[in-house]
Amino acid sequence: MTHVVTEACIRCKYTDCVDVCPVDCFLEGPNFLTIDPDECIDCAVCIPECPVNAIYAEEDLPKDQLHMTAINAELVKSPNFKTITKRKEPLPDHEDWKDRTGKLSELQR
Repeated sequence: MTHVVTEACIRCKYTDCVDVCPVDCFLEGPNFLTIDPDECIDCAVCIPECPVNAIYAEEDLPKDQLHMTAINAELVKSPNFKTITKRKEPLPDHEDWKDRTGKLSELQR
């Protein structure tokens, strides 16, 4: 996987990254985005667009987020995650969640 979405995205789901992706590699779930590793071209334009710094190149993942590589790969195959190609509003309560850590238990698959 070239890029990984981390726990910071959970319950926020900002989609600024979607607008800049040249290959439409983002998938949207109920409260999280993921990146399709087979579609991602490793351009990294999405990284600076995320307002909560939730996207990393796989080799730059913080140690406490290494588990997200497997989770992203799993969610790409989920029927609950669909390709998203245009920016949407973040989740209604995103302001309450954007600075929280340890949100994995909140992930809806």
